[in-house]
Amino acid sequence: MDRDAQAVILPRAAETNSNGGEEMTIHPLFQRNGAFWRTLCLAAGPILAAYLLGSLATFANLTPWYHMLAKPDFNPPDWIFGPVWTMLYILMGIAAWRLLRKPDSEARARALGFYFAQLALNILWSWMFFAMRSPMAGLINIIPQWFLLAATALCFWRIDRAAGAMLVPIILWVGFASILNFEIWRLNP
Repeated sequence: MDRDAQAVILPRAAETNSNGGEEMTIHPLFQRNGAFWRTLCLAAGPILAAYLLGSLATFANLTPWYHMLAKPDFNPPDWIFGPVWTMLYILMGIAAWRLLRKPDSEARARALGFYFAQLALNILWSWMFFAMRSPMAGLINIIPQWFLLAATALCFWRIDRAAGAMLVPIILWVGFASILNFEIWRLNP
């Protein structure tokens, strides 16, 4: 595509050249092979996969199995879980995206390793709790998942404070879910 065609199709950012004149360039966000899109796919892809794989295990077992379980009084209504998890996944994706944009380093590699490990446990929880129909298996998963989330948030915080802060809501939610999971296991021997 020639520069005139690009000017019509893609937004441009103005830059000052060495002669003091203004020169139009394509905004980095819209460059064909830009790092932005790769980074966005690396951040959003695993989150989308976690949502889809977790949903496969969960939705098939809500009725009648999950609905027949005894639950504690503080169990939220079913409609809460979808919006909460959507918000948590969005925050996790943004946090990962922010970290992926940082320069390569040992600290970044460790943080991303923790991140993907906790995401894998997140997916497995749905299969262990719902697909296996086992609150005990879910409980065995969710405790190390919480610790991995805390380690992930700490590692993210050391590199990018905003990214680390974005993981606080999921730490709180998984902490609450751990208590809920324990109570469901206790009430359904």
